[in-house]
Amino acid sequence: MLSERMPASRFEELVGDALDQIPPRLAAAIDNVVVLVEPRNDEEPSLLGLYHGIALTERDSYYAGSLPDTITIYREAILDICETDADVVEEVAITVIHEIAHHFGIDDDRLHELGWG
Repeated sequence: MLSERMPASRFEELVGDALDQIPPRLAAAIDNVVVLVEPRNDEEPSLLGLYHGIALTERDSYYAGSLPDTITIYREAILDICETDADVVEEVAITVIHEIAHHFGIDDDRLHELGWG
């Protein structure tokens, strides 16, 4: 099983690597967001990632002083659908980009159109 072969620390490195792939101008626009890695979403165990917060396109003056938005990447759910380490690298990158896109106000329909399902 892939989850037994890939330590949690290696998975977290892959999330960091995916974040490092974000172009600097775009990365600079990410505001008040924390990226977390959790084993699995309790309510939806097959969920790969989740953005929880207020997208940049929706923020107004009431947002000031708010707690950080969160992007959670679910390690076990991703490992469940991957057969190889290379698959994990690709899926982590796709999931991270997908959730960051939500931070920028891009919805699932548009992400699917762009190939970031």
